[in-house]
Amino acid sequence: MKETKLWINGQWVDTKESYELTSPYDGKVIAKVAKATPQDVAYAIESAQEAFKKFKSSTAYERAEILYRVVNIMRGRRQEFAEILALEAGKPLSAGLTEIDRTIATYQFAAEAAKQVSGETIPMDAAPGVSDRIGWTRRVPLGVVSAITPFNFPFNLVAHKLGPAFAVGNAVVLKPATQTPLSSIVMAEIFKEAGLPDGMLQIVTGSGSELSDILVTHPLVKKVTFTGSGTVGLKIKEKVGLRKVTLELGSNAGLIIEPSAPIEKIVDRCVGGAFGFAGQVCISLQRIFVHQSIYEQFTKAFVEATEKLVVGDPMDENTDVSAMINPKEVTRITEWIEEAKAQGATVATGGTFTERTLTPTVMTNVKSDMKIVCQETFAPIVSIVPYETFDKAIDLLNKSDLGLNAGIFTNNLEDAMRAADELEAGAVIINDVPTFRIDNMPYGGIKKSGYGREGIKFAVQEMTEMKFITIKTKL
Repeated sequence: MKETKLWINGQWVDTKESYELTSPYDGKVIAKVAKATPQDVAYAIESAQEAFKKFKSSTAYERAEILYRVVNIMRGRRQEFAEILALEAGKPLSAGLTEIDRTIATYQFAAEAAKQVSGETIPMDAAPGVSDRIGWTRRVPLGVVSAITPFNFPFNLVAHKLGPAFAVGNAVVLKPATQTPLSSIVMAEIFKEAGLPDGMLQIVTGSGSELSDILVTHPLVKKVTFTGSGTVGLKIKEKVGLRKVTLELGSNAGLIIEPSAPIEKIVDRCVGGAFGFAGQVCISLQRIFVHQSIYEQFTKAFVEATEKLVVGDPMDENTDVSAMINPKEVTRITEWIEEAKAQGATVATGGTFTERTLTPTVMTNVKSDMKIVCQETFAPIVSIVPYETFDKAIDLLNKSDLGLNAGIFTNNLEDAMRAADELEAGAVIINDVPTFRIDNMPYGGIKKSGYGREGIKFAVQEMTEMKFITIKTKL
């Protein structure tokens, strides 16, 4: 059984307490994980500040080279990292390999972004009486960034915090999800090997409820970047004060399917968008609005494709869907299903469960106020709803206090552009599922789905301050 420690100042540090990490799939203990105290976190933050003072004068070339070396190291350990994901997150190997490939691309984007950070000149003579001044802006690093990450993409979502932070010269104190610390811990080794100076990356593992206050309120922390639940995100927003903050808080992603969409070409994509990683993705397809003229045809095809999915061991290369992150989540979502059934909803397929798994579930005859529709399920469950007119489809999709990604399948350009204008979401995905994301696009939500944007170029802006400089050329 692996025993982990904290990563502070480039060294492994023991703690008095630890907790047992168990496999989501079979419940076996897989590691004994160090449990940090608020005092440990404070020390990590203070140490990160000292490292930042030295690293902030590094060149863009030096920072880019560190990130390129991370990319090369990860390419050589791709299979190993996918197995870590299967072990600690219950992510099927095929999905794990996809995440590792995306993570590699994310660090590569960050390396490239390190060389693209720039300011602009300001026409000082545009103001009356000013003819002897030159003005320009620069983007400068903030200092210490607190990064709090979730379980569902423990390599790639960590990369979206670390990559842009290091690209511009910030130090990071990382608190990974309690269930998925092993992927972050291995990144400490990789950044050390890649040449990142000691102290620039600190990793503290343990309870989020016990450590979040110090991570958010310590005076040396200049930015908080958090991906997780809306409840926790709102508490962070209340405490963060004048610090910069980025919050990615999930959604209940919706998709409109117009009559012009070729069902046979899109159904498998929809199934993948709904059930990938057991639906435990912020932009998992949760609500499908289908024009009534093709509703029965689409639903039949979707159910048939869903029933072909293989539920099983994440280490099995044939597995499509594996365990949810813990048994409590299975209990929660099965209660939501039963509640919806009592209110008239129908289970078209799935709905069976074990202690740790839920079969991919398709619901029909749902109502907009059911939990499985209006809240984020974060589970392998999707609802299919008929609509009569395009106006009604837009209204149905927008009837949510969440808004991360939304999608539409249509061959009608006018409807596509209307959707782009009228759908209330941080991103509108035309002719694909809302689960679509590449790692250089802006990513973030509106309403209760979040605050700020990720995506390397956009995160760089969030992780820097603008500084203005002017010179009077004649004394």
